[in-house]
Amino acid sequence: MNSFQKRTLTFLIENAIYVVLALLVAGISLQDPNFLSVGSLRNILLSSSTKLILALGSAMVLISGGVDLSAGRVVGLAAVLSASLLQIDDYPRRFYPGLSQLPLYIPIIFAVLVGAVVGSFNGLAVAKLKIPPFIATLGSMVIIFGLNLIYFDQEPNNSQPIGGLRPDFTELGSGSVASIPIIVMIAAVVLGLAWILFNKTLTGKSMYAIGGNREAARVSGINVDSSLIRIYATASALAALAGVLEAARSGGAKSNYGEMYELDAIAACVVGGVSTSGGIGTVPGILAGVLIFSVINYGLTFIGMNPNLQYIVKGLIIITAVAIDVRKYWQRG
Repeated sequence: MNSFQKRTLTFLIENAIYVVLALLVAGISLQDPNFLSVGSLRNILLSSSTKLILALGSAMVLISGGVDLSAGRVVGLAAVLSASLLQIDDYPRRFYPGLSQLPLYIPIIFAVLVGAVVGSFNGLAVAKLKIPPFIATLGSMVIIFGLNLIYFDQEPNNSQPIGGLRPDFTELGSGSVASIPIIVMIAAVVLGLAWILFNKTLTGKSMYAIGGNREAARVSGINVDSSLIRIYATASALAALAGVLEAARSGGAKSNYGEMYELDAIAACVVGGVSTSGGIGTVPGILAGVLIFSVINYGLTFIGMNPNLQYIVKGLIIITAVAIDVRKYWQRG
């Protein structure tokens, strides 16, 4: 193998996630050139927005060496909480009939804070009680779902889908400014803040250090316990924000919102180069992972592929991308 071939192979391995994304777009576009239309790209960005916010939070936990299985249920809880507090006055089955209209930001902040509390609970369980993250977040996942069902079933709602949301709330999910969807703008701001958090803050540096070697991080002076609590709290707050925006985008909420979302987020992170062993992961990689799955979901449906066959394609892409990524770190080692 000559030097050019070696450089080409190295480039492909180092940038495998972006190559896969480009090949996906090119392949689907060859089947139907309309896939590259502004409308199609806009739909992909819309469907990616809440998933990206959720995946960024999930990545924080993965990079720190843990996993958060409760994220999807936090999405559902936040969607129900925000929707129940932001209904129009004359909706026949209003969740709180006698409640005065609240400023838009209050229910949103409340839902995000509830998510942060859930994350703090997860962090305490992992850091202080030394419960494995898988078990701790699995338990909180079940608890959150139960609490959400109880809340959702109270009078006068009685487990009916929450509708009649205020226009100023749904505008966040369906409105645009200068032809750019508001929800995409929010996701872009969160993406930028996440990059700063990952790369320029003490929490971000602690996250990578803890995921790389927890004991070494502790010896170097990092307060591992408080860092883990902050990481889990931030991750759940992001999941809650994703839930709020999902309710605004769909114009309603149900108790099963967010079901299996955590697995989609973890898959996007892993395909995007986040190591399940901790210590490795980048914001651009996470973005690419989310876009890959959005392109798969939208693009393969766009060209009329059998929905059942799409699951096989997704699985093959996950395995291939991770296999290439593992090879990349072998070469570095």
